[in-house]
Amino acid sequence: MPLFVDANVFLRYFTLDDAGQHHRAARLFLEASRGDIDLVTGPSVLFEVAWTLQAAYGIPREKVLDVLSRILALPGLALTDSQLVERALQLARAGNRDFADAYIAASAEASGVDAVATFNRRDLQRLGSVIHDF
Repeated sequence: MPLFVDANVFLRYFTLDDAGQHHRAARLFLEASRGDIDLVTGPSVLFEVAWTLQAAYGIPREKVLDVLSRILALPGLALTDSQLVERALQLARAGNRDFADAYIAASAEASGVDAVATFNRRDLQRLGSVIHDF
């Protein structure tokens, strides 16, 4: 039975701030690791996890990237756009940038576009994107 996993499940699992929900999340991930269920999540969930960890919990960017990597490594969990997410994590670590900006850069790279139209020039340039002047 495939299930889509929302950000709050990952947040309860990694932050341990609600023992009951942490236990339920851990049980869900254990069932997936045994092959009893199939889990799926997507980039928008990872954006929410990253933002919440930084904004609400004050977790530094590098530790947030570690959590996102740990999510990707969960057995029994599939990720939509997994190659883009992995590339975005590489870019974010190398460029010391946020995951969301790195995902934009990775998406532009994968799309084969000539440049990115953005007002966030500095961050996207640091991630290797060519910026369109407009």
